[in-house]
Amino acid sequence: MITRKMTISVGPEAEQRPAAMFVQVASQYESSIHVTTGTKKINAKSIMGVMTLTFQKGEELEISANGNDEEVALDGIERFLCSTGA
Repeated sequence: MITRKMTISVGPEAEQRPAAMFVQVASQYESSIHVTTGTKKINAKSIMGVMTLTFQKGEELEISANGNDEEVALDGIERFLCSTGA
């Protein structure tokens, strides 16, 4: 299992539907992926859980992944969360 802290800096296209897009990105990977923010620990592949998050620019999240593709999964999620939309 690996964990990374990431600061959200999503581009304009992600700000409109961040929960659905985040779950779509997380679901591409075999690893189990969780998001921790404050006291919440959410399954990143659960739309209902992810909808409880705010996804505001500048917010810091802790993302953990466990599985065969955990490193690749965190890289992909980081690309999504830290995309400037440029």
